[in-house]
Amino acid sequence: MATFHIWTLGCQMNQADSLKLAAGLERLGYHPVEDDTAADLVVINTCSVRQHAEDRAYGRLGILKQRRVEGSTAKIVVMGCMVGPKTDDLRRRFPVVDEWARPQQFDGILAMAAEARDASDGELGSLLAGGMTRTYSLPKGPTAYVPVIHGCDKFCTYCIVPLRRGREDSRPVDDILDEVRFLAEHGVREVTLLGQTVEAYGHDLAERPDLATLFEGIDAIDGVKRVRFLTSYPKDMTGRIIDAVADQPKVCEYFNIPVQSGSDSMLERMRRGYTLAEFEERVARIRTRMPDAAIVTDVIVGCPGETDEEFADTVALIERTQFDTIHVAAYSPRPGTFAHRNMADDVPREVKKARLQVIEGLHAASATRINQRLLNQTVEVLVESEQDGRSTGRTRRGQLVHFDATNRIGDLVRVTVDQVTPWSLQGRVAGTLSFAVL
Repeated sequence: MATFHIWTLGCQMNQADSLKLAAGLERLGYHPVEDDTAADLVVINTCSVRQHAEDRAYGRLGILKQRRVEGSTAKIVVMGCMVGPKTDDLRRRFPVVDEWARPQQFDGILAMAAEARDASDGELGSLLAGGMTRTYSLPKGPTAYVPVIHGCDKFCTYCIVPLRRGREDSRPVDDILDEVRFLAEHGVREVTLLGQTVEAYGHDLAERPDLATLFEGIDAIDGVKRVRFLTSYPKDMTGRIIDAVADQPKVCEYFNIPVQSGSDSMLERMRRGYTLAEFEERVARIRTRMPDAAIVTDVIVGCPGETDEEFADTVALIERTQFDTIHVAAYSPRPGTFAHRNMADDVPREVKKARLQVIEGLHAASATRINQRLLNQTVEVLVESEQDGRSTGRTRRGQLVHFDATNRIGDLVRVTVDQVTPWSLQGRVAGTLSFAVL
């Protein structure tokens, strides 16, 4: 029996890519294993957005290289954002890798896997002739990611994603809705629509659909109770999309809108394509339509040239906006980007670290204030996992909730909150809204 193991780093899009590849390998007769030492095919799905993710990939490759020296015959594949048009350095450093594949480019992996297993030409041909488009992986729980648009056209100075994932490319509406139906039939209760800039969905399609079109289509699919979407981009967030989130009962009032900086001069150097006023107008419109909506953002500190005044502008934005969650990272240059080629990494490491800690402190304070409002309140929770008699799930606003209960995965339950922290809520079951689809 041929086996495979996929190790995934990075974003939800990478996770979705790994599931798609897994489905293709299973169609060729392979079976997944948890232990990569028991696999005939080992895949590392890489991320290059942060140096830490690259370092982890290098570490795993070093282990696989040593196993090959010790006699391992497992095939090794590297895919994802570390694989670009120029992989010569990586190929020289890791000659043990049998196949290199850019994001969503599965053909070479599947051809190698089919040859190793001596699969029939018909099995492989059906996949490579477009079958992967409609190859869906069986879900492993009540939630699932559904990519709706690949690539990015924004070309921010610090970001490698457009160079690795290519230009924006939307999937047809019917294809997406078919996948959601498949997931619903197999027990999925919540889908998250994915895109590097998800509101750009449909701009490149002749019919000009948008996210609201998808929300309306999913609303008619039985079984699915919740819809999320990420990641947002202020310029693409239209009033129609905001109104659709407010009006469609299945769509969660949860917006992940990276601002990256609270300084117009910094945003211009980043080539973000919007002003602070435009960003804040979108936030104001959301809160006018949905006063309790969760707003999550990303911030990068220490980008080239960031001054104390520009960082202070970011602090001021965070203090007046009160984000529910802030994902913060210190800038690290990514080879191939505009910033790496043309901008000096001139903010000292200790300054980056100090600014990072300031943002983390602001996040903890705002998250505490927001969660404190829910003390003794009852919230709707979709149960995603359970362990040792404790269940865990999320509210519509994305807050993590822990409570005592078992055998509830996939259920929508009402939980009364009796403890809060900046990172999660704890409570007790107050009732059941609907049961999992069995």
